[in-house]
Amino acid sequence: MADKQISLPGKLINGGIAGLIGVTCVFPIDLAKTRLQNQQNGQRMYTSMSDCLIKTIRSDGYFGMYRGAAVNLTLVTPEKAIKLAANDFFRHALSKDGKKLTLIKEMLAGCGAGTCQVIVTTPMEMLKIQLQDAGRLAAQKKLMANQAGLNGAAVEANTVRPTAMAISKELLRSKGIAGLYKGLGATILRDVPFSIIYFPLFANLNKLGQKTPDEKAPFFVSFLAGCAAGSTAAVAVNPCDVIKTRLQSLQRGVNEDTYSGIIDCTRKIWRSEGPLAFFKGAYCRALVIAPLFGIAQVVYFIGIGEYILSFLPSRHD
Repeated sequence: MADKQISLPGKLINGGIAGLIGVTCVFPIDLAKTRLQNQQNGQRMYTSMSDCLIKTIRSDGYFGMYRGAAVNLTLVTPEKAIKLAANDFFRHALSKDGKKLTLIKEMLAGCGAGTCQVIVTTPMEMLKIQLQDAGRLAAQKKLMANQAGLNGAAVEANTVRPTAMAISKELLRSKGIAGLYKGLGATILRDVPFSIIYFPLFANLNKLGQKTPDEKAPFFVSFLAGCAAGSTAAVAVNPCDVIKTRLQSLQRGVNEDTYSGIIDCTRKIWRSEGPLAFFKGAYCRALVIAPLFGIAQVVYFIGIGEYILSFLPSRHD
């Protein structure tokens, strides 16, 4: 693709801005996805995404839907910057004399991008999941207390909600830096295939809107291509996302399974909940990823980062 080259700082700024805008827009749906994926048979607190969001607003208010958002907003800038910049870097490294990349090379570039991003993604997801799922566990305790004839509201009120800082300190104290990287293998299994599917699919869909190889695709084409490629890749790797979510959850509800690793988790989910359980929250994830990556690609292709850098003094001035 013969688009003009964007400097590395520009790529990082583009990725960061895209991530901040995207996460702000879709975080409540991501919270619903996490809670739906974590609930197991016999302990179902929510029947659907809308049911989850309505119950969350009733119990925690509007901002309850944004529990864990601070972690994402803090780390999504480096995460998205690394992902988009790494894919661009690998695409240029694999291209020769500006020739069109083959599908295999496009997939390799996506693989490289997905591998690089897990450095930030794993601890970010680790902390985010604990904060998002805390409300589900508190609601479960309240329900069980009411069923036992106790004051469920009092039980819920006395439940201590974790903070990202407290979780980080405890993990670092007890397990070191490895504690923040629990579920790293499952994160790689999700993010590498996602990038292998997403980036080549986006690049080829986006080309459909280019009148000539030297022109950028229109605004709406880049957005729709990002949405289509993102939602397709998200649903394709949802089984890995379910496994990752279960493995990274530190707290369990009553009578919920615990897991020792990827294989153990896969086996127990298949045996206890059936194969459809691997697609829990798939439509939520598609609704999260589609606009997230649509926005990301629009920001990236518009080149907001280069525009911002144009106002900064040059190193040669």
